[in-house]
Amino acid sequence: MARKTKGRPISGLFLLDKPAGLSSNAALQRVKRIYAAAKAGHTGALDPLATGLLPICLGEATKFSHYLLEADKRYLTTARLGQRTTTCDAEGEVSEEKPIPAHLSRAQIEALLAAHFSGEIEQVPPRYSALKRNGQPLYKLARQGVEVEPAPRRVTVHEIRLLDMRPGELELEVFCSKGTYIRSIVDDLGRLLGCGAHVTALRRLQSGPFHADRMVTLERLQQLAEPAEAGQNSIQRRLDALLLPPWAPVADLPRLALPPAQAERLRQGQRLRLDEPLPEADQFLAFNAATREFLGIAERDDGGALKGKRLVSAP
Repeated sequence: MARKTKGRPISGLFLLDKPAGLSSNAALQRVKRIYAAAKAGHTGALDPLATGLLPICLGEATKFSHYLLEADKRYLTTARLGQRTTTCDAEGEVSEEKPIPAHLSRAQIEALLAAHFSGEIEQVPPRYSALKRNGQPLYKLARQGVEVEPAPRRVTVHEIRLLDMRPGELELEVFCSKGTYIRSIVDDLGRLLGCGAHVTALRRLQSGPFHADRMVTLERLQQLAEPAEAGQNSIQRRLDALLLPPWAPVADLPRLALPPAQAERLRQGQRLRLDEPLPEADQFLAFNAATREFLGIAERDDGGALKGKRLVSAP
């Protein structure tokens, strides 16, 4: 007997403005519940302390979530000087306190950022992180008192800017590759300054091609989900209007419109030899030319034929 799917088969990308104090998974579950979606996933966790852009994939959009997991990110962060913490942010316990240098200048900070936190760098992730050791997240091992030194990793900081200096605080903007820990950058900067530092606020402003100006809060989403005189269909239309198409994470790929017969063959896993030469690209967004239905990502094989790479289920 076929397994019955719970929830409606809604597909699309929702750009959530995650609030502070909520885990990424808890935020995901709330969005999934509001949409009554059968399937959902996020595209790179934010710490509970952090806020900002958390793209959430519903339905068939989950097949393209890894493209955003691999994407560059932009953050705005506030660093408190004079204290190190066990988690490198305000959620941890203070582990060290030192006086802040009396004559710290913008020029000194910017020189350190340029010398140590620009381009490809090596950083050690925080002990309290979701990275795993023997299948166990490091934060769980740390809470159990197990001392595990995370392995250094190479990451890329495309841009790091000092936006503001306040008494005891720095505000930084960081544009970086996947896997970069802003908490580690702040902790390392505090060490170089000789006084220690930790993150007190972190906000994601960009994930791949998506920016903060397109985000929707949970509060606003919940308001739109409230019963209206027009009934349930009206609620669903309001909610669904907020979704970007499932292919939004890969919207920069060239589009290829296939005749219906070829579209069906691609969906069935067959390779296609097209009469027209393919555009100069390795991967394409494939659509049914007659119905405009999105088929998924198709790619050119070594022989020049077209084959499916990541196809969506038929509606």
